[in-house]
Amino acid sequence: MIADFFPSRTVTIYMARLFLTRSFAVLALLVLVLQALDLLSESGRILAHPGNGQAQILTYISLRVPGIIQRFLPFSVLLGTLIAFMQLNQNSEVIAMKAAGLSAHQVLAPAIVASLLLAVVSFVFNERIVARASDTLAKWEKVEFGPLPTDREGQINVWVRNNDDLIHADFASGRGTGTVLTKVSVYDRVGGTLRSIVEADSARVSGKGWELINARRFDVKSGQRQPMGNVKALEGVRPDQFTLSSVDPLGLSYWRLQEAISDLEIAGRPVDSLKANLWHKISGPLSTVLMPLLAAVAAFGLARSGKLFVRAVIGMALGFAYFVADNFGLAMGNLGAYPPLLAAWGPFLLFLLIGEAVLIRTEE
Repeated sequence: MIADFFPSRTVTIYMARLFLTRSFAVLALLVLVLQALDLLSESGRILAHPGNGQAQILTYISLRVPGIIQRFLPFSVLLGTLIAFMQLNQNSEVIAMKAAGLSAHQVLAPAIVASLLLAVVSFVFNERIVARASDTLAKWEKVEFGPLPTDREGQINVWVRNNDDLIHADFASGRGTGTVLTKVSVYDRVGGTLRSIVEADSARVSGKGWELINARRFDVKSGQRQPMGNVKALEGVRPDQFTLSSVDPLGLSYWRLQEAISDLEIAGRPVDSLKANLWHKISGPLSTVLMPLLAAVAAFGLARSGKLFVRAVIGMALGFAYFVADNFGLAMGNLGAYPPLLAAWGPFLLFLLIGEAVLIRTEE
């Protein structure tokens, strides 16, 4: 059955190679242009921090490029597929393949299989590289491109409100009872009026509260500062208020985001938007599989009919309509208007059916 679907090994390799080379060429061009434009707007902020120079610029590029690749890989596959199919159509290669007995689905099969392999590579790339790079870049931006903490598995610059009081931690790491806060400041307020500030080198969970290490208290009214040593405070403040104060789906891998969702569910906090992003970590890379199907309209039809450009525009319009629908669905999922599964998978399944319907209607 597989042999019938790929009747020619030579044609299969040729089509897959053409599809991949055009897609990666477009991706390289997009990354080069977009990274240059992004660097023009961000280089001033990076160099504004004392001591930053060329090394920090290169570090920023290394952290930003994976995110650009992740976002624009489906666009690149769409444009690369259109270029490849237009070339095949212009050279009458599609007509030759159909004259040899290949159906439209058999012509597209090598590109679809190649895009499926590309989706797997994209998922692994997102999990191993993009998530870490995005997380590090987000934390670096929070400290205004200053020095990052050695332990990056945590939250930077966290604010928590406890009744009228405000609590700030430069860094929060760990989970549950193992949570550790670094450079803690507690702003004691009554009716919106600041009475005192308690600062501590660190804090760790102790019973129903926290133990502040090497604490100092500054009294606003008297203007005096006094050492307090190690004291217990912040009773009723939960560790997850620091570690899960802001969960960034882009900065977490699939499995780490799943753990964060479990922790939030235990804490009784809403997680539907995060579940939509969790499913989108699978449906997003799989969108590359749709691109050959949506761009297939450019592969068929006679080039000498003068409608090749129109067919390419139609294929591009279908592809960009999918990206609009995908972003809209994810936005609705983040707002809670769509269920997580519908937000992540609805646009994919819809345009899969549209692509198949167009292909069958025009060619099969």
